[in-house]
Amino acid sequence: MLYSLSNNNVSLWDLRLDSKAVTKIQAVILVAIIVVAAVGGSVAYILWSSTAQSGETIKIGVLADLDGAAGRHMWQGAVLAAEQINAEGGILGRHVEVIGEDHDLETGADMAIVTSALTRLIAYHKVDFIIGEAPGEAGFVVQDIIAEHKKIFISVSGSSDEFTQRVIDDYDKYKYYFRCTFNATSISLGMTDGFLVLRENTGFNKIGYLGQDVGWTKGVMEGLNYVLPENGFDLVYKGTFPLGTFDFTSYFAAAEAAGVEVLVPLITYDEGVPFVKEYYERQSPVFIYGGILQAVAVPEGWELTDGKCEHTTVAGLPVTAAYPLTSKTLPAREAYINRWNENPLGAATYDPVRFILPDAIERAGTIETEAVIKALEETSVETSSAENFVFTSSHDVMMGENPNNPDADYALVMYFQWQNGKMVPVYPKKIMEEAGATYTYPPWSGPWD
Repeated sequence: MLYSLSNNNVSLWDLRLDSKAVTKIQAVILVAIIVVAAVGGSVAYILWSSTAQSGETIKIGVLADLDGAAGRHMWQGAVLAAEQINAEGGILGRHVEVIGEDHDLETGADMAIVTSALTRLIAYHKVDFIIGEAPGEAGFVVQDIIAEHKKIFISVSGSSDEFTQRVIDDYDKYKYYFRCTFNATSISLGMTDGFLVLRENTGFNKIGYLGQDVGWTKGVMEGLNYVLPENGFDLVYKGTFPLGTFDFTSYFAAAEAAGVEVLVPLITYDEGVPFVKEYYERQSPVFIYGGILQAVAVPEGWELTDGKCEHTTVAGLPVTAAYPLTSKTLPAREAYINRWNENPLGAATYDPVRFILPDAIERAGTIETEAVIKALEETSVETSSAENFVFTSSHDVMMGENPNNPDADYALVMYFQWQNGKMVPVYPKKIMEEAGATYTYPPWSGPWD
């Protein structure tokens, strides 16, 4: 089966059949084709250059659930980044080729599928680097495979601190693993600091959380169990719910009975929409502040919830919320929308393919693994999500304000509140102040009265 990437409703596969059209495109952009082939039960997506032979390209593998919404955006972000790089002449004069393998994690953590997809990228497609998602148990499997093959993997999911602790504990074996999204500790600390700002402005001190029973939330909940009491908050409610939950009546009732002032949702999938709608329709006397990803922390969240996300505060990315955090943010967002006719869900793969890897490879002057590892460890580059992207010694993303240069902060946990159909930044504090933003509250009774 063949899927074609299209632009302005013109199929690039159709253009491939027209030699004049191909010649024109070669002068402007990379010709892109997605080849979908069912081989050994897996699916491969390939973006290739019409001008460069595979031996002359730099191959970047994408490991993701390519059939899911998040995985699709990961693929599209990587493709867009590769097209832009190639239009500028490539990396070290070599074009970038992006190859994707589907690990199908949304249907369950089948380690055989993850192993097969990753092994195909390494052994069959012979990629030079891999970017992808590997949460939960899959993260450990991925780490062991890349260690065996000595292949650099940049993770864009999986918040467990254990992944990067392995880099510290056994550097020679696990040095190939880098993560460019926040770990559970960083998420918990960023969230808690947001609560401190909220408390400073409102006096709210009684916190409760409601976490979806998925891998990434467990580490965050464990972190909140520690950091909230350490910062003087009353943690009065702890709740979890299984995937596929669409009725939150009992959870709201329990949180309200516990006296929760700020309810922290930790929700990844479509359950975020009914959660927000029930909150609004119930007129629950709690302030919503947390992670309602994918469904609500995106511009489409307003329509998906019929505007009932008003006054809710959610973790988000500047490229998604259209906040100009860096000089790269809005250009990346505009390019994504122009290319794919939809808002970006995030910059998970875009930033590594567009900025982080090219910067390291150019400084290393080679794609040789050891040299690129050393260059990645010395990364200091502006991306669409960070004024100054830096890796820590454990190969995690450096987080927070930069004490040495306040104009070049590291990656920031950001929160946006829905106000009149727009996502307004309310954390970090200095960004909230720069935006002239204030909190807004629902029209019903609550702790804000």
